[in-house]
Amino acid sequence: MTQPEQECWQWPEEVWRGKVDRVRAGRNLKPKKWKNGARCAVALSFDADHETNELRDGGQSVGRLSWGEYGTRVGVPRILKMLRREDIKATFFVPAVAALLHPEEQKQVIAEGHEIGLHGWIHEVNTKVPPANERELHLRSADTLEKLTGVRPVGMRTPSWDFSEVTLQIQRELGLLYDSSLFADEDPYELIDKGEATGMVELPVEWIRDDAVYFNMNRFQALRPYTGPETVFDIFRREFDGAYEDGGLFLLTMHPHVITYRSRFWILEELVRHAKAKGDVWFASHAEIAQYVKDEAGL
Repeated sequence: MTQPEQECWQWPEEVWRGKVDRVRAGRNLKPKKWKNGARCAVALSFDADHETNELRDGGQSVGRLSWGEYGTRVGVPRILKMLRREDIKATFFVPAVAALLHPEEQKQVIAEGHEIGLHGWIHEVNTKVPPANERELHLRSADTLEKLTGVRPVGMRTPSWDFSEVTLQIQRELGLLYDSSLFADEDPYELIDKGEATGMVELPVEWIRDDAVYFNMNRFQALRPYTGPETVFDIFRREFDGAYEDGGLFLLTMHPHVITYRSRFWILEELVRHAKAKGDVWFASHAEIAQYVKDEAGL
């Protein structure tokens, strides 16, 4: 006879402690100084989801698919143009299906010296995928991106930052240098897997440093968050200023189909100008930052 599932208040200590201890933050990896003596590191990232935002929900809305197409048709070219002008490197996290839909975009991103990281197969929600299927999808995604670009990804951002109980195990099997999906700090830290130090670097994220939460909407779900661009810039600027004051990491998550509209793109451009004006800021890809902090910590 099947036992009824316990309520959380009925769990014995080994249950609630076991859930907490699956993936934890280990040693802080913020270096005393960043590369070339910089006071602060800036990691710009773009989650190039494109059409997979609609596809992953089983949707077939032509309108929403075209919104994803804007990301590749207008968004990524606008971003790459700005990165070239400012001579800075960034990281693009790309679902494998989006990469297969737009292979020339991936080749251009790599050719211009930027990084492409793993971002799922079709922007699936990891915790809704059986463990064996999650493993197969991540491995297939890594193979697909490597085949398209000639470069094996060394980092992962899980779609929607959704991290299952087996995600870290799969990342370790892939031999990844870093993850960028978790929230336990503002600065880089080492990931702990069931009490074991992994040597993997976490470059932590936060929803307040993500453009989508301020601008995304879905009229069919009555989802209409909207924050004025001036307010979003103020939030991002204050986050950067705090990171600079602390000598830490400023990591910003953006989406080509969200940030690049004419009334919003200035946020990123002005933020880059503001950071550059400090004079001692290191702009780098996620992989460069993860490797630097790992080397500095002797991991």
